[in-house]
Amino acid sequence: MKSLRLVLCALPLMLTGCSTLSSISSINWSAAYPWNWFGSSTEVTDQGVGNITAATALDQDAIESALGSGYRLRSGMKTENGNIVRYFEALKDDKLAMVINGDKGTVNRIDVMDSEIETDTGVKVGTPFSELYQKAFGNCTSAVAEEKVAVECKADGRQHISYLFTGEWSGPEGLMPSDDTLKNWKISKIIWKQ
Repeated sequence: MKSLRLVLCALPLMLTGCSTLSSISSINWSAAYPWNWFGSSTEVTDQGVGNITAATALDQDAIESALGSGYRLRSGMKTENGNIVRYFEALKDDKLAMVINGDKGTVNRIDVMDSEIETDTGVKVGTPFSELYQKAFGNCTSAVAEEKVAVECKADGRQHISYLFTGEWSGPEGLMPSDDTLKNWKISKIIWKQ
């Protein structure tokens, strides 16, 4: 029993500071910390979503490794600006959680639809416009979203994160809804773009 306690005390030290491999960037050392052994929540930051960053290859094995076991991955093809591009959908409990797009072999955009994935400031899918913005001017632009009227707004103080808000509106397509209308709209996607 005493030796087990010693091993448990020494293990974090060995994993964090005593390895000659600590400078290899492909190893995720934070996953080795004991407090992360039982799962950690995926978070959207300016660097990416969880362990998926702009350096992650647009490859099924690389994305599955970065996502972890909580997701099932499926790939697809679509046309974008006249070109056929590949993308991956991450499903959690058979619900679409993320769409991962790439360019030139690496990830360049992730659309997050899972309400359990938050930004590093605590914003998540379902957050109302009024909690984040007073007005759309200077923050938002009109956007297209699967047959719905939408606006895309830059996250405050973030270079690579934006929010897609959707809601009810009967005005002309392409025109920005009023701030009074937008205040009740909610985030339908958190978008990370390189």
